[in-house]
Amino acid sequence: MGKIKKMAEKLTINQWAEEDRPREKMILHGVGTLSDAELLAILIGSGNTEDSAVELMRKVLSDYHNSLNELGKTTVDELCHYKGIGPAKAISILAASELGKRRKEEEVKERKTILSSRDVYQYFYPLMCDLPTEEFWVLLLNQASKVIDRIKISSGGLASTAVDVRCVLREALLKRAVAMALCHNHPSGGMRPSIEDDRLTEHLGKAAKVMNIRLIDHVILTDGKFYSYADEGRM
Repeated sequence: MGKIKKMAEKLTINQWAEEDRPREKMILHGVGTLSDAELLAILIGSGNTEDSAVELMRKVLSDYHNSLNELGKTTVDELCHYKGIGPAKAISILAASELGKRRKEEEVKERKTILSSRDVYQYFYPLMCDLPTEEFWVLLLNQASKVIDRIKISSGGLASTAVDVRCVLREALLKRAVAMALCHNHPSGGMRPSIEDDRLTEHLGKAAKVMNIRLIDHVILTDGKFYSYADEGRM
């Protein structure tokens, strides 16, 4: 009984050395530091009497040429041939593979390329054209000028909204953006920027430059029209 208990303790993730626990490793160092086997081990939770969860998944991956793509094409029955993997664990592995595939398809389908002020306008128009109050958004871009994310920074009244430069830059840094475009609406229908708009654009442009982030445009959107600081030579 003592030997069996000792073997069982080996399989509990909480009993591993801290540096070998994939959950703790992810929290301390980020999900990007985990190997494929460690990520899969988090899904299955435990191994068998001979192997920890990580060791078991290393063996499984090895049989599939260390390819997540090949692993995702297998079946529940095939995975259940491995000692320590039952239907529930096999389903978790294949469900994760399917989610990865769908995420890749979604990114390919939805990531827009922003090359002009009209691209910014067309991106935000469906979102902002009918808003009764003013909102301020930032569009974060990668090196290829493709959209990483769009983030609402603030919303306000009929004529203005408060914007904290630090909040904009924080979002850009967190998403590792190399460029960004700003966009806000004028519910009144007036297209020309206000003095506050001019000051904000200037301050954000200078602050972004310090962080080596390009501010490519600030677009003011109204119903059917827009104003672009870049088009007006004011960037």
